[in-house]
Parts: sequence; structure tokens; C-alpha cells
Amino acid sequence: MVQEPIPRLVGYARVSRAATQSNMETNAQTDLLQTAGCDRIFEEDSAGTATPRPVLARVLNELKPGDTLIVTRLDRIARSTRDLLEIVTALDHRGIHIRSLGDHMDTSAPHGVPLRTTLAAVVELERAIKIENTKIGIADAKRQGRLPGNPGLREKNADAIQAVSAAREKAYLDELSASSPDWLPLVRQLRPQHSWENIVEVLKRKGHQWTAERLRRAVHRMVEANMAEAELLNRSPKRAPEDRPMLLAAAIVIANSSLSLRDIAAELDRIGEPPVPPGRKWQTSSVRQILDEAHRFGLLRL
Repeated sequence: MVQEPIPRLVGYARVSRAATQSNMETNAQTDLLQTAGCDRIFEEDSAGTATPRPVLARVLNELKPGDTLIVTRLDRIARSTRDLLEIVTALDHRGIHIRSLGDHMDTSAPHGVPLRTTLAAVVELERAIKIENTKIGIADAKRQGRLPGNPGLREKNADAIQAVSAAREKAYLDELSASSPDWLPLVRQLRPQHSWENIVEVLKRKGHQWTAERLRRAVHRMVEANMAEAELLNRSPKRAPEDRPMLLAAAIVIANSSLSLRDIAAELDRIGEPPVPPGRKWQTSSVRQILDEAHRFGLLRL
């Protein structure tokens, strides 16, 4: 009988670089996390809001269903309400809880269940307020004879262009960091043995909408920011055309591991994949054979 993994309490502390020089804030956070009973505590030295958070990305990826991520305050893991919503949603889908000691928030408690709905409403409210303020600002600028937008960009000022580029890059990395627990573990399992196109097919079966180029670019940026391993970008070996049925069968299993061989055969028939060997319908013996191949190629794990 396979023993279920024991849920863990994992602590995460993030401090500014200036604070870490004296260790005062680090000790304050770790002391609180230790008192809360954390089995393991991760510490991150962050120079500011624009810097990547590779330690947080690693923590989010290593958490298992049933675990609880504990922080002293919500601003330790999130830089905005939208950022927090994305992290809470991604972990909730994986059966992982968040507890904030200073905010008295715990998603595993009964009162913590509506948190995602509340955050979504706050994000939508912030968005509506931002849109309204933008409209008011544009109207005021027109009345005063000024053009809306960033003057530096209109004038092609190098510093302004660089600042906007840095802000966009930060937002992109924040988005990748928040969503990576849903897709990066599978990429780590399949790269570089399998192509980006094959991995996208598997992710689509799990509800993710990627293109091969978008996924490759996302992983490339995470590698540059030290949030993922460089080996993921290594060239994958060429596969024979007959790998497609194996890939699709593996994707079906990854999306729903409870399906029987008969269910998988029916699903392959439903999506119109030609049977191997040729025939009217997929046979369970053929499904078993290509799933054995999927295990040998590393698409599936025993």
C-alpha cells in the first residue's frame, strides 16, 4: 500500500537587501515562522519590487497538495492584489493552502474559502477605478491643451523607453512566477527529451492555452532570471512520426489518471486519432503498448 505524503508547513520570508545586512527583519520573520511550526523555511533577499524572486518560484513549484505556505504578511509573496490573486488561484487548484500570520488569513479555514472570490472582486474594482481615473486624466489633459500619455515616449526619450521596457519585463516575470506552479513541473518532467510542440499538446489536455513559441520564450525568460534550470533549453532529439499516438495517449492520462485503457481508447477514437495498427477503432492492447512506450520515453512516470 502506497503511503500518502504528509502535508507540510512551509515558511517563506522575503526581506529587502538593506534589511538583510543587519539580519533584524530576517530574524523577526523566521522566528514567527518557526513559532508557527514550519517544517522548512525559505529566505529571499530582494533588492526591490522590480527584481525577480527565484526562491519564491522554487518554493511554489516544490509545494505538494495538502501543504500550507506560511508567510508573516501577504506582501511577502505578492506585490499587488492581482499578483496575490494569481498565486492563491494557482495554489488552490493544486490543493495547497496559504496562511498569513499578520493578516490572520488562512485558506484552509472555513472563513478562508471565499478569499479567491473576494480578491477577484477587489482586482476588478481596482481595474474599474484605474480605467475611470485614466479617462478623467485624458479629459483634463485635453482641456488644458496637453497630449495624453507619456511625454518621454512621444519624444522617444531613451530613459523613458528603458523605464517602460523594465516595467513590462517585471510584470511579465511576475505573471510567469505566479502561474509557473501549474505548468513548469510538467516542463521539467518532459524537457529536453521532448519538443516544445509535444509539451504544448500535453498542457492543452490539462487546460493550458500555450503555443510552442510562447512556452519556449517563457521558459527562456525564467532561465535568464534564475527561476528555472538552463538544461530545459537544451535541444530535444528528433522523434519519429509514430510518436504522435503515444503523445496523445500520455496527454490523456496526465489530464485524468483515473481513466481505464478502454476509456483512453474511446477518447482517442473521439478525437479522431487513427488506430495503431490500422483498424476501425482503438483496442485496449494497442493503448497499453503505446503507454508502455510513453513510460520508456519519460512522458509518464510509474
